[in-house]
Amino acid sequence: MQEVFFEDMGAIAYKDAWNYQEALLKKNVEAKMLAKTNASDPVHTTLHGPAIETIANTRHHLLLCEHPPVYTLGKSGHAENVLISEAVLRQKGIEYYQTNRGGDITFHGPGQIVGYPIIDLEKYYTDIGKYLRNLEEVIILTLQQYGISGERSPGETGVWIDPAVKGRERKICAMGVRCSRWVTMHGFALNVNTRLDYFNYIIPCGIANKQVTSVEKELGYNPGMASVKETLKHCFEEVFDCTLVNKS
Repeated sequence: MQEVFFEDMGAIAYKDAWNYQEALLKKNVEAKMLAKTNASDPVHTTLHGPAIETIANTRHHLLLCEHPPVYTLGKSGHAENVLISEAVLRQKGIEYYQTNRGGDITFHGPGQIVGYPIIDLEKYYTDIGKYLRNLEEVIILTLQQYGISGERSPGETGVWIDPAVKGRERKICAMGVRCSRWVTMHGFALNVNTRLDYFNYIIPCGIANKQVTSVEKELGYNPGMASVKETLKHCFEEVFDCTLVNKS
């Protein structure tokens, strides 16, 4: 069972959280490069054969937070999926960033749990598809605790409600990640009691004619951010076979 250092960053500007993720990723990548250098160093060679591979001194992290209203565009996204001008964005107080994650356009804002796992996948498995499915599983299990049946939609990332019912498909959690030397960043955005009208100004995830929903909308009441966060943390520990350790 591995340790994952947990931080609840509360409300934080998107760019500040992005910069922090980049710093954590950089530190882990540097640790992996150092381990690789040490493994090839003749000092590590014994008389009995090749050196035992050095394990990188990387650290897993899980960051949870909320952002002020912001639209973020993935590196493979299309700017035309933002349906309002820069002037209107400024008028409405919505920030906009082009990012280095996968996926298209999405929204982050108050009432949404944004999760950023910084995970060294070489300590788990080197399979991005499996990692995304496991992130989806964390959200699916979390929603189950509130009586909501979250599902996967074939060919699309994230977690959906009624994905097979035409005209009823609605996304409750968006996902987009980046991976460098098998260290992840970016992650998921679960709508708890998010103002859904912000999604009217974009084509969410570049998928037209499908709805967006929230935990509050599905239940008819708001279970509270604190409750959902705690549930999500337990489900993350279950899926990733880890212990969350509060970062001091």
